[in-house]
Amino acid sequence: MATPNNVTPTNCSWWPISALENNAGKSTEGEENQDPTDPALKSQDRLVLYHWTQSFSSQKVRLVIAEKGLPCEERDVSMPLMEHKEPWFMRLNLGEEVPVIIHRDNIISDYNQIIDYMEKNFTGENVAQLIPEPGSVLHSRVLQYRELLDSLPMDAYTHGCILHPELTTDSMIPKYATTEIRRHLANASTELMKLDHEEEPQLSEPYLSKQKKLMAKILEHDNVNYLKKILGDLGMVLDQIEAELEKRKLEYQGQKCELWLCGCVFTLADVLLGATLHRLKFLGLSKKYWEDGSRPNLQSFFDRIQKRFAFRKVLGDIHTTLLSAVVPNAFRLVKRKPPSFFGASFLMGSLGGMGYFAYWYLKKKYI
Repeated sequence: MATPNNVTPTNCSWWPISALENNAGKSTEGEENQDPTDPALKSQDRLVLYHWTQSFSSQKVRLVIAEKGLPCEERDVSMPLMEHKEPWFMRLNLGEEVPVIIHRDNIISDYNQIIDYMEKNFTGENVAQLIPEPGSVLHSRVLQYRELLDSLPMDAYTHGCILHPELTTDSMIPKYATTEIRRHLANASTELMKLDHEEEPQLSEPYLSKQKKLMAKILEHDNVNYLKKILGDLGMVLDQIEAELEKRKLEYQGQKCELWLCGCVFTLADVLLGATLHRLKFLGLSKKYWEDGSRPNLQSFFDRIQKRFAFRKVLGDIHTTLLSAVVPNAFRLVKRKPPSFFGASFLMGSLGGMGYFAYWYLKKKYI
């Protein structure tokens, strides 16, 4: 795990590619021809975030930014449209992953380093400190739960719950997503052979390598016995957190303060726990783990954190999470060549089901 003392951001003064080419990563229509590294556009603390709305790591970084109240220019990198695999983004981050931030002359592309960098570089009377000062009990608790929550295999939960919806209850993921992913898995070998990077041959090897690793990972997550095991392990982690929340009630009994995971102060641990519970509810696991009354402290925590301004701003209503990912891609799809792998079919399938999903949501909420 990175710490504020060993963050090693990459200098981006050399970066020659506009992140807005190919209509990708736009924040506003008026900035279409602007290069985010143009010195004329830079201010001392100008922060630019490249993210995808449904990326779990992106959500956690965006929550940190919102909790700290930082002005940030967000640029969406659509993973269904495969924009994270385009040459302009691979030059920004060869690992093809979001989130990535640009601050001054630095590119930071590691999720943990981004959080540590922001804690170290964005401080002040009006900026929330999410990691307490070293040496305090709060600091130790935050580091403990940061490590625990970041160790959860959220990608495995996500892929597994999509591929095995029978293990979920009231999942927000439509059933056609399972069909689309299974179809792509069946055609994966053929699709990999069709990938063409003649214009950027130096990027071909990492591109193909990443695709093969992704296929192997999803095939592993398709193992129902493996999924049941890690969901069992998740239950033990949530038991530990439930017990920790109970300890806070006893520790601060009689004191007038809002209790969070590590104490009376809202910290990074709460950001991570809130994001985790939000994702688990989206996947259809909340009734199994806390909405059945088995973990009342966890239920109370989730109810409270959903009311926070930063949480509502970044994650919004959980019932519209899927729509928030699909709708922006629908407009961008008509402006560009559809992606050859994993994106176009899945996106079109998603668009095909939007009407049904909207009807289901409105019926459940208002009828």
